[in-house]
Amino acid sequence: MAKSYGTVSAERKTQMSGLEFVQGLASGALPLNTIAQTLGYDVTEAERGRVVVTLEPTDAHLNPAGTVHGGLTATLLDSCMGLAVQSTLDAGTSQTTLEFKISLVRSITPDTGPIRAEGQVLNCGRRIGTAEGRVTDTKGRLLAHGTTTCLIFPS
Repeated sequence: MAKSYGTVSAERKTQMSGLEFVQGLASGALPLNTIAQTLGYDVTEAERGRVVVTLEPTDAHLNPAGTVHGGLTATLLDSCMGLAVQSTLDAGTSQTTLEFKISLVRSITPDTGPIRAEGQVLNCGRRIGTAEGRVTDTKGRLLAHGTTTCLIFPS
């Protein structure tokens, strides 16, 4: 199914579990957010507590030093980690990032090729969820990693 971009109405989102929502993003049944279109990333895998976001770096992602801007890497990690937390939530419940921390381990350039950001839930309670994420290249080399703390609240 071809991917589309936009937002899911609050009413429709409250009718789905977090896992149904994230799997809808991955399958193309639901639109990806418009920042995904702007930056060129995709949600490609989703299961309970685990989400993968992929991107092919291009010249459009470069900072003045000629490497991929750290903000792009931060966005990929924030997305995969937050969606991993979302995938564990019941219908009528949402989450938002309270804080996240990332470490950039290796520079990324268009020559790096496709990259993959995988978020995995560490713990999810009634009010707070935590997750970790890793960005790797096709050779499995670690490019960046991070952690997030998300606030969980009724939609």
